[in-house]
Amino acid sequence: MSILDNFRDWKEFLGDRVEQAKQAGMESETLENVAYQIGGYLAEQVDPKNDQERLLKQLWDAGDQQQKQALASLMVKLVQDAGNVSRGN
Repeated sequence: MSILDNFRDWKEFLGDRVEQAKQAGMESETLENVAYQIGGYLAEQVDPKNDQERLLKQLWDAGDQQQKQALASLMVKLVQDAGNVSRGN
């Protein structure tokens, strides 16, 4: 099973990558820009594997550049917040 098959696994995977980037010294703005680029790639190159990914793709496709950047930023915040909750912060 691919990490794309299960949204929780995808969030955990993304959260781990975000945490690694932060530990390597990447700033939040840079993280959000990378997330925006990855979002564009996923929207164009990867077929959604579950309902959550289909919703994200529909939101991405409906948005303009500013809205897509906001969505990417929210995804980064979502996985950061989930990581803080799971670590008890």
